[in-house]
Amino acid sequence: MEQSAGQAVTENDRRPAPVPERLVLARGVFTGPAPKISDELYAVVKGKAQRERLALRLDKGVSAHTNTYFGRFAASYWQRWTTVTEVEVAMTLEVGDRARIRLAASDIAGHRRIIDSADVHSAGRVVLRAPLDQYVDGGALWLEFDAVGGELGISEVAWTAVAPESIRPVAIAICTFNRAPDCAATVAALASDPAVLSALTAVYVVDQGTDLVEQQPLYTETAPRFGEKLHYIRQPNLGGAGGFTRGLYEVSSAGSFEGAEHADIILMDDDILCEPETVLRLKAFANLTVEPTLVGAQMLFLLNPDYLNVGAEEAYLGELKHGQKVSKALRNTSMLKKNQERRVDAGYNAWWTCLIPAEVVARIGLPLPVFFQWDDVEYGVRAREAGFVTVTLPNAAVWHADFYWKDYDDWARYFSMRNSLIVSSLHTDLDPKNVTRQLLRNIGEHLVAMQYGLVNTTLQGIEDFLKGPKVLQDGGIAALAAARAGRADYPETIKHPVATAPVNATDIQVRRDSGDPSRPLLVLVKRAVQQWTGRTQPGLKAVPREDAHWWHVSLFDHVMVTDASQSGVRIRRRDKAKARALLLRTIRVLRRLHRELPELSRQYRAAVPELISRENWERLYGK
Repeated sequence: MEQSAGQAVTENDRRPAPVPERLVLARGVFTGPAPKISDELYAVVKGKAQRERLALRLDKGVSAHTNTYFGRFAASYWQRWTTVTEVEVAMTLEVGDRARIRLAASDIAGHRRIIDSADVHSAGRVVLRAPLDQYVDGGALWLEFDAVGGELGISEVAWTAVAPESIRPVAIAICTFNRAPDCAATVAALASDPAVLSALTAVYVVDQGTDLVEQQPLYTETAPRFGEKLHYIRQPNLGGAGGFTRGLYEVSSAGSFEGAEHADIILMDDDILCEPETVLRLKAFANLTVEPTLVGAQMLFLLNPDYLNVGAEEAYLGELKHGQKVSKALRNTSMLKKNQERRVDAGYNAWWTCLIPAEVVARIGLPLPVFFQWDDVEYGVRAREAGFVTVTLPNAAVWHADFYWKDYDDWARYFSMRNSLIVSSLHTDLDPKNVTRQLLRNIGEHLVAMQYGLVNTTLQGIEDFLKGPKVLQDGGIAALAAARAGRADYPETIKHPVATAPVNATDIQVRRDSGDPSRPLLVLVKRAVQQWTGRTQPGLKAVPREDAHWWHVSLFDHVMVTDASQSGVRIRRRDKAKARALLLRTIRVLRRLHRELPELSRQYRAAVPELISRENWERLYGK
């Protein structure tokens, strides 16, 4: 079911918007979209000042600079990937007596230099310029202000470059499942900025849940601002892959947008804290790249909003690993304390917010119906194989739930395991020996740590991979139910409130980890023997989350481990019968995987054209 908000689009609305002489690449923003966000992610002020979203007023004698996360201009990325050879930064100033303005730059080591400057004695528009000719490996630009002789008002700051011959239209697709208040807030954030609202051709909200976004008061209040641009679609829960693909499907079906054949599309999570400025920066970058380019936003942590998740990511397909930090990229770093000076090139970008050009969808088709996890990895890898690179753009970000607050022992491990095998089989020649050896070790670590439910979930993922491409026929609906149901027989998968956990509090003894083992494989064998023979420390032990490593937890036979969410605890107890049954099952499954992996890779590769086809997705959508 689909509905639109607002009035019908006229032919005049479809005509191409006039292309400006200069394109705004980024605006000067001085405060964030929520009170929890530090203003110093935008501008640092030494002295008394008054901030507004797009304006800053400094008292006499006060200095300020935008050498900050959102205040910097990523010169290295613009020089490397776009046609821009010079940028201008213009601003409107109200000058009490005298002001100094500097356009500063850094190099790969963070050394500061002045590119352009102005002494200003009267109100008006000031323009500074910088060639983009010395930033290939790293460096950025920013502004510095001194209110020398009186108050200084700064507004309408805009980084611009010569505009391309035509402006590529862009749409947004938001996938949501029972996070209605969060999704409504994201839609409202897009509508809160007139420049962002006017830059968007369409917004698709794909609702796969039962707690409906359209029933949220904030959504109903916001919808009229979009007019005909806002589209609300309900469909079965097909996971993130199904929700985002619906957005790609609709936009690539929509015909002419503003004179272009199709619009680029920004995929955006429902539960982010949205920085609307990021939308403008992604769109501007995509309009000026030398070739059509996937442009991803970075992720800042929602609970620790000063911290960057990672500067850029890649996947190690031969090791079934994604989310790997690119060499020299920052990870888990406070952006109040450090800036990303180096240019780091991404292998793919996760879909918390990522722009996908229309040409990519036309060339490589739609994503795989893998329901959840690895869908963004596969699409980014497939795009690169077709000649489309991904750029994760600094100073363009959204806030997303911190990953390390999510416990690894969860039903999502099913999709992570199954889909890692599918995606890696499609895009590299997996070595059966290496893969099975790695999986045996991983499962062994879970077994000695008494995570029997996690082992079961992992094995379910491998077993379903062994079924071949037919496992993807329903888009993952049955797999989700089975993964959740399969954990019911394993008590340690249950999270208990710590104050009422089913243990005797007087029996608990806290045990801290003494450090990483120097020879982990040898320690794993030793712990397995200890667990098997019962030579473990008796009594109930409590282990904090930071110490809950397999080599430490496996010293005990009964342990209460803090859940990663810090909202409760899990109770693990040694169970030799379960461990034995799971070990035998592991051996059988891995033997079969070792034997059948080459043929399964062939089957999955042969099935891709059908799986990613519009006809297959239409079937899943019930169209």
